[in-house]
Amino acid sequence: MTEDSSSPARHVGAAEPAQRSSGSIRVIAIVSLVAGAIFTIAGVVAYIAVQQTLADQNITVSDDADMFAGKAVNGPFTAYSQAMVIGKHAEDIGGGKTYAELPQDDPNRATVMNASFLQASLFTSVVAFGVAAMAVVTGILWMLMGWVLLRLGR
Repeated sequence: MTEDSSSPARHVGAAEPAQRSSGSIRVIAIVSLVAGAIFTIAGVVAYIAVQQTLADQNITVSDDADMFAGKAVNGPFTAYSQAMVIGKHAEDIGGGKTYAELPQDDPNRATVMNASFLQASLFTSVVAFGVAAMAVVTGILWMLMGWVLLRLGR
C-alpha cells in the first residue's frame, strides 16, 4: 500500500522538525541579543571609566607634541600623543639610553624610570580604549545576529 503525499499524518510529521528548529533558532537569537547587550554595555562602561580616570588626572598634552598639543588627555588619541612626547623627553634626558641602559649612579635614571612608567600607563589606557571599543562593536554585531535569527525563527 502506498502512502498518499497529501495525507494529514505526513504533513503533521513534516511540520514538527521545522517547529523545533524554529524554537531553537529563537533561543539562540535571544541568547545572542542578551550577550550583545551585555558586551555593548560593558564596553561603554569601560570606555567611560578609562576616559574619566584619565580626565581626573588633569594631564595636558605637552606643547611640543606632534598632535593635540595643549589638549586635555582624556581619550585614546591624546593619551597616545602624550605617551610619545614622554618617550621623546625620556630619550633626551637619558642621552638616548633607556632606563635599563643607564648606569645605576646616573642622576637622571629615576626621572627616566618615572617617564617609562608614565608612558607605559598611557599606552595601557590606549589599549583599554581599544578593547572597550572592540567590546562595543562585538556586542552590536551579536545583537544584529540575534535580530536576524529572531526574524528567521518566525
